[in-house]
Amino acid sequence: MRARKVITGTDTVLKQVRARQVVLVFVANNCAENTRKRFNDKCRSYDISLSQVYSEREISTAIGQKRSVIAVTDKGFGRKMLELLST
Repeated sequence: MRARKVITGTDTVLKQVRARQVVLVFVANNCAENTRKRFNDKCRSYDISLSQVYSEREISTAIGQKRSVIAVTDKGFGRKMLELLST
């Protein structure tokens, strides 16, 4: 977050998805169904990778803020995270 490679918050991430400024989106697997569906649909239509493997608690612990949606904006960082998620 400090290097501004990660953005947080539902509205902020959604805005950046629409602007195609996001490489990878993490949505908590235990957040509201409406939120999961909204991001699933948006990411699919904008061809952005989406991960729902972590809980809200895990995401919040990782970034130090209570959040259920975060996104990676840096291409290299996002590619590496996708690579690590697939192994």
